[in-house]
Amino acid sequence: MEKATFGAGCFWGVEAIFQKINGVSKTEVGYLGGTKESPTYQEVCTGGTGHAEVVQLEFDPNIVSYEDLLEVFWENHNPTTLNRQGPDIGTQYRSAIFYHTDGQKENASQSKQEKQNSGKYKKEIVTEITPASTFHKAEEYHQKYLEKKGLDSCHF
Repeated sequence: MEKATFGAGCFWGVEAIFQKINGVSKTEVGYLGGTKESPTYQEVCTGGTGHAEVVQLEFDPNIVSYEDLLEVFWENHNPTTLNRQGPDIGTQYRSAIFYHTDGQKENASQSKQEKQNSGKYKKEIVTEITPASTFHKAEEYHQKYLEKKGLDSCHF
């Protein structure tokens, strides 16, 4: 099994999308990329901790490739809006790929460049690609939030 970590706006919807992918065996939402040890949701929401809301996946690369996961990431948010996805505004909603290996870094960078060159996006892609640091699991009520509420996705 391998890990992948993505920030693409509010983590509830991002988790729901990745949960449906064959080969993804586990998803957890949490906070990554900030400076505060053990941040809470309320602290992350202030923007003062520097953390992004993320989903961390465990996946079987024999079933689904990291490149396939990157495609899902790109197709399910707007990577050209700085610190914003839909109505959600703040650094915690930034577009980010947190890589766990040099191979992931290379694949993410290549994928980002291919998307930028594709002509699909009129603006520059602002997605950050940074090494994964300490993942702080979000509070239990955030885990599989949409599933618990009987929803398939976030609608805005």
